Amino acid sequence: MQNHGLLKLQGLPLTEIFPGGRLFGTDEIWFTSCSRSARNCRDGDLYVAILDPQADGHLQVAEAINAGATALVTERLVPAQAVPQYIVPDTRIAYAQICHALSGFPSRRLNVVGVIGSEGKTTTSCLIQSMIRQASLHSGILNSLGYCDGVRTRPAEESTPGPEVMADYLARMRAGGCSHAVLELSDRAIRKRQTAGIELDVACITQWQESELIGADKQDEFRRKKTCIFEQLRPEGLVVLNADDATCRSVEETLHHPVLTFGMEHPAAVNATLIERVASEQTFLLEWGNETIPVRTHLVGDHHIYNCLAATAVGLAYGIPLETIARGLERVDRIPGHLERIECGQPFSLFVDGGHTPAALRSSLRTLREMTSGRLLCVFGAPGERDQHLRAPMGGVAAQYADGLIITDDNPARENSEVIVDGILDGIDHKVDVTVELDRASAIEIALARAEVGDCVLIAGRGHQSWQRIGSRRYPFDDREVARACLRAGRWGISPDGERRAA
Repeated sequence: MQNHGLLKLQGLPLTEIFPGGRLFGTDEIWFTSCSRSARNCRDGDLYVAILDPQADGHLQVAEAINAGATALVTERLVPAQAVPQYIVPDTRIAYAQICHALSGFPSRRLNVVGVIGSEGKTTTSCLIQSMIRQASLHSGILNSLGYCDGVRTRPAEESTPGPEVMADYLARMRAGGCSHAVLELSDRAIRKRQTAGIELDVACITQWQESELIGADKQDEFRRKKTCIFEQLRPEGLVVLNADDATCRSVEETLHHPVLTFGMEHPAAVNATLIERVASEQTFLLEWGNETIPVRTHLVGDHHIYNCLAATAVGLAYGIPLETIARGLERVDRIPGHLERIECGQPFSLFVDGGHTPAALRSSLRTLREMTSGRLLCVFGAPGERDQHLRAPMGGVAAQYADGLIITDDNPARENSEVIVDGILDGIDHKVDVTVELDRASAIEIALARAEVGDCVLIAGRGHQSWQRIGSRRYPFDDREVARACLRAGRWGISPDGERRAA
């Protein structure tokens, strides 16, 4: 991590940037660059030894010093080293703070929104970005669809980048004249303290429904991990909460920050009432105080209305007029891979969605169930090497709402695909037609071949991803393009005997 601002000749003082540690071997550590990788250390670097479940950076201290590191940040004293050491409680937090310090703490000079939650983060962040731009304000955005510094956009490697990339992009936003930054903050990044060093104006919580999947004995730990993001709010910072989410309501009682709520069922400051919904669009009334305005959007489902409400609350916090907010919401007519409609002239509905948790899959299936006169067919799997406890619940949710399931590979990585499928099957206790086809392209073709007039097919789990990870390699694979190729080739509506069904 190299510095991006004008520093004193001697660098930045570590104990002022991250006070509260114990210093050994010097009166102060001055630094102009840092690294968390011993292998990539350069002459003069401050080496930060990260301790996490994957590796212990303390074991690579000698390698870092040999590579040129002139000082250490650690969680324990490393003996027999001839360089200064600074002992801190959590090197992950220290590293993030140092990265932002080297970039001049750019979040302190921006209006920063952090979007958090178990689902809806990507769509909500896009809605907030559109709304801010509708208000003629300049902003950047970092989410799972891409990283934009206000001028240039590049594809995202992960939904929330590491602190060195985050600090760099925030600095670019500030240098490019942005007034606002919209950040999708994943639970994983928050837990790993990757977001430390960012000061937030608004913490927008879409919902926290994963709490239903853990036991009551772990609720306190769950809440502690989720709510640590509030430590990054400025003293005057605002929390936007979903009043219809039980976990959000319980958190509200413990907050020491102002709260703005949104919802459709429980009392809330920002409300919505559905007026009309069809497969291609929906209209709802957006309500704030004595103001009411209709919003017509091509993105459908209650979950999207909730996303719009969350974005609206953020806009109101920044003083954007309700009419401007509504027009900004309407400008977003497509979110790649988020209940994205695929249309190639087929006589049934086809959607691709990225939901890979039980809550996200339930939202999508429930929305499509309401709009489907025929059968609802679902192609899905579960990612490998992660979230094994979610597989059975996903199978149960799919069986509850769909008429036919085609279970296939998602991104199995190095895990055995059959083991992943068995985990999903363990949760299916409803009578439902189940087909297992591990080849994802074949699974999609099977679903389209079975679809009839009035049916709906949902291809779930991977959304906008343009690759599939099998083993240790990534292969080009886009659910949307595979489905379009099948439709254009006429491989849909085929009966088991090979005859085309009447459209």
